[in-house]
Amino acid sequence: MFEKKIIKNLKEIEKNFNRLKKKKYIDLINKTSEIIINTLKVDKKIIFCGNGGSAADALHLSAELLGRYLKKRKPFNSIDLNSNIATITAISNDFKFDEIFTRQLLALGKENDILFAISTSGKSNNIIKVIRLAKKLNIKIILMTSSKGKNLRRYCDILIDCPGKRVDRIQEMQKIIGHMICENIEENLSK
Repeated sequence: MFEKKIIKNLKEIEKNFNRLKKKKYIDLINKTSEIIINTLKVDKKIIFCGNGGSAADALHLSAELLGRYLKKRKPFNSIDLNSNIATITAISNDFKFDEIFTRQLLALGKENDILFAISTSGKSNNIIKVIRLAKKLNIKIILMTSSKGKNLRRYCDILIDCPGKRVDRIQEMQKIIGHMICENIEENLSK
């Protein structure tokens, strides 16, 4: 009944996945891994954030660094700005939703930390605001987005524009990239 749709989707996923094999993405994954490794080596932290599915991915990547990815090892200094629902609702209520990440970054972010923002659209106001604030605070910025978010490149140390046209396809590539970064970090820092 759904065979044609399933095959069409799998072909689209394969096409996006094959794009990740290009030197551009290999270099971006490598550079992202290196900047995070160097940041963690000097006892700074990685601060993740995102909205919706990207919030779930932010939680996931932070958990991989705090817990373990493939190896039992010490936890890596990581936090996400999405998991404290009391904080998010209080800031949304007392200020506005656009400030849920900026208020937290002002309290938790320190110079030379990394803000790792995830946004499939690159158009979320709260993501744009936290990226701009991170720039002012001398916090390094990694943005994992799609081609729609390229306009934020001037604020970012690294912008990973994941291949895909649909939100779900972009998120699939973001998960693959995120896992490769986690593996590289763990491999390097667990020696």
